[in-house]
Amino acid sequence: MGHFARAGYDGVGVRDIAGSAGVTAMLVNRYFGSKEKLFAEAVDTAFATPVFVAEDPQTLLSDIVTALVTRTEPTADTPEPFLILLRSVSNPRATEIVRDAIGRYVGTRLTRQLPGPAAGLRAEVALSVIAGVLLMRRVLATPSLRAADTDELRTILQATLGPALADPAAEPPGL
Repeated sequence: MGHFARAGYDGVGVRDIAGSAGVTAMLVNRYFGSKEKLFAEAVDTAFATPVFVAEDPQTLLSDIVTALVTRTEPTADTPEPFLILLRSVSNPRATEIVRDAIGRYVGTRLTRQLPGPAAGLRAEVALSVIAGVLLMRRVLATPSLRAADTDELRTILQATLGPALADPAAEPPGL
């Protein structure tokens, strides 16, 4: 998984991965069948583990915001699933594999926790915000996001993500 996170699908070969594992490329191909299947397995492993979307609908917004702020701190490690996504999008087949894994794992995990209509669409909007903040704060290190006060960033993210995660049919608070 680390090789694909560092170099993307096109930037790494089976020999590189095999060498790091102390085996031959032939053995890797025997077990996985191809680089594409090895990549698919790595992507499945990367996206199966919850990073931003936990399993508690009661604290969903708070959990996502906390994880996003914490995981995008300047000293934090950038999550490998995001790096795999970012560094592999230039390859159409790799993009398809990543998109499928996001849908099966992160998208499904988030969608099933959202009340009301258009849960799938609202989940993808929320995931887009998460990906955008990861890109802008962690990878590009834009000045305002990089220097943002943690509490202020939490407030802005809650206001941004809250409507996408809330039931659109529910009455707004205070009515």
